Amino acid sequence: MTAVVKSLSNSKAEEAEWELRCDMAAVFRVSARLGWNEQIGNHNSAMIPGDDPLFVINPRGYLFQELKASDLIVCDLDGKVLRGTGELRKVAFHIHARIHLANPKAVVVMHVHPQYLTALSMLDGGEFRLAHHNNLLLNDRIVYDTQGYEPVHDNEEGDRIASMLGDKTIMVMGGHGVSVVGATVHEAFDELFIAERTAMYQVTALSTGLPMRELPQKYRRGYTGPWGDRVDARMHLDAWRRILDREEPDYKT
Repeated sequence: MTAVVKSLSNSKAEEAEWELRCDMAAVFRVSARLGWNEQIGNHNSAMIPGDDPLFVINPRGYLFQELKASDLIVCDLDGKVLRGTGELRKVAFHIHARIHLANPKAVVVMHVHPQYLTALSMLDGGEFRLAHHNNLLLNDRIVYDTQGYEPVHDNEEGDRIASMLGDKTIMVMGGHGVSVVGATVHEAFDELFIAERTAMYQVTALSTGLPMRELPQKYRRGYTGPWGDRVDARMHLDAWRRILDREEPDYKT
């Protein structure tokens, strides 16, 4: 795959794809450091800039911490691998392709099993409380799926998930994990990061057995637009990439 990508000409579209790949690879590496992924499972995808509806995604069988920009495979929305070496995981196809197809604004789809959001998904009535400052911005962006009882094995289930997600950006999937969508890699990553941290605060607070304080409803932001318009999402991912540049520079090869 590396040879194919490196042989491309220096058009803006090809440069944009390579930068997209580097951002994606960075997110895989950071996700591994944070313990978000389920062994060789879990998957992140991003639509490639251009006229053709194609997306990059991690091939089946790789740990997040070993993925490089050149390892990502290119697929169409029918699940056919067009470039790269490796297999598109069926569960990944039924989740990612159907969300990308249903919602053009969902340029990036991240599906992982981070500890605290997954714990929240396992609780009866597990929803974000209005208890931390982060909740003021997050809570109107979340949908809770309590209907999915099995792994996503077909397009019908993928379409149900895409329809339920609607214009929200975070789906806490009952007994499963979380899916986060965004217009860019950095926005989806940053929103997922903040959602997981907020879940950590809440689950930790609940573990004390003490009642939680509620913040006044009047302070809710009611915001469902681009995440990067409200937070320094690009700067956050760039900070991680500086660390990776020093410690794991092969991520962008």
